[in-house]
Amino acid sequence: MAIFESPAAALSGRYPQEPARLRHAFSNDPLFSLEALVALAKELPQSSVEYNAGDVSVDQDPSRTPSNGLSIEETVRRIKDCRSWMALKNVEQVPAYKVALERCLAEIEESARAATGPMEKKLGFIFISSPGSVTPFHMDPEHNILMQMKGTKRFHIFPTDKGVVSDEQHELYHAGEAHRNLKHRPEFDSLAVAHDLHPGDALYVPVKAPHWVKNGPEPSVSFSITWRSRWSLDEARLRIANHWVRERGGDPPPPGAAPLRDKALVFAHKAATKLARPFG
Repeated sequence: MAIFESPAAALSGRYPQEPARLRHAFSNDPLFSLEALVALAKELPQSSVEYNAGDVSVDQDPSRTPSNGLSIEETVRRIKDCRSWMALKNVEQVPAYKVALERCLAEIEESARAATGPMEKKLGFIFISSPGSVTPFHMDPEHNILMQMKGTKRFHIFPTDKGVVSDEQHELYHAGEAHRNLKHRPEFDSLAVAHDLHPGDALYVPVKAPHWVKNGPEPSVSFSITWRSRWSLDEARLRIANHWVRERGGDPPPPGAAPLRDKALVFAHKAATKLARPFG
C-alpha cells in the first residue's frame, strides 16, 4: 500500500524551494506508539537523544534551554504531562526505523531526483512533545518532510530569503560557529505561513526555511524523513567558502549572484577537503 497520496503532484512546481502539503497513511504504524518509542529511545546511543523542557520561548537562547529533570524513559512515558520536547535523532540506526525511512523516501525519490539529483545522507528524526510545547525558531540543513503521526501542531514557516536570515548567519551556521536556533523578531511574523498539522498530514520544509512550532492540546509524535542533495551540499560548501572570504575582509556576493564564482569556490572547497583528508 502506498504511504503518500500523489506525492509527485504535491511536490510539482514547489520542490525544492517552496513548502508543500502532502497526505500520508502511516500514522497508525505501531513503530510510533509510545511503547515502541520508549524501546527506541533505549536502543539509540544517548548522543542521538536530545530533550528538554517544552515550555520555552520562540526566541529561546540555546545556551539557556532548561532541562526537564527527568530521564529519557520517564520523559517519553510521561509526555502527556511532563511539559517536555524530545528529538530521537538518526533513527535509521535501528533496523526497523531504517526500513520505515527507506519506504517513505522511496515514494518521494523520483520527484526529488528530477529537481535536485539523487538523494544523499538519508536521515530520520522522531519528535515527541507535550501539549502546548514550543520548538524555537530555527533552521535545518536538510530537505525535510515532516509526517504528523499523533496529536496536532501548528507549524510556522518563513521564507528563505535574507530578509529573515542574513548571508553572514548562513555562513556562520555552516562553518560550525552558530547554533540552529535563530533570533526571532516580531516583524518577521507577517512573513510566516502557519500550517495546522493533524495525523495523516505531512509538510515538505525546504532546506534552511526558518520555522517554529507550537503543539496542540495532546501529546504529539512526528516523523521527519530527510535527505541532502548535491544542490544543498554545494550550497553549504559555498557558504563555508564565503565565510572564509568574509573573515579575511572580503564581501562575497550571495549564492547565485555570480554562478561561475560559485562553482569555482565549491570546487576549491571540495579539493581542500580532500587534501585535508586524503584517505577519508
